[in-house]
Amino acid sequence: MIFVIDDDEIMAECVARATGREAKIFASAIEAMQALDEETPGMIFLDILLDGPDGFTFLNELVSYTDTAKIPVVIISSLDLSDKDLSVYGVVGVLDKAEMVPKDIKRYARQYC
Repeated sequence: MIFVIDDDEIMAECVARATGREAKIFASAIEAMQALDEETPGMIFLDILLDGPDGFTFLNELVSYTDTAKIPVVIISSLDLSDKDLSVYGVVGVLDKAEMVPKDIKRYARQYC
């Protein structure tokens, strides 16, 4: 199972389809955090700029628990995050929303899930 967290419904649907795996879509960090109480995904695709708590808030919450700290996360964002060390959050990759293609998403899904 893959979690896709993005408040852009069309983008979330495209990412979920491109994984080629079973995926659940969440429009907010709060919805995704609540879902983690019920199910631990094999990986997460996460937008940073979300309504309400942002992606960084979600990442902080994720790494604060031993059972979720090791979930691989791929950030999908239009922000330039190249100067940030995100590995402490379990981030295994960053995809630029403007440049990513379905095969980029599928590659991460195959590698980590």
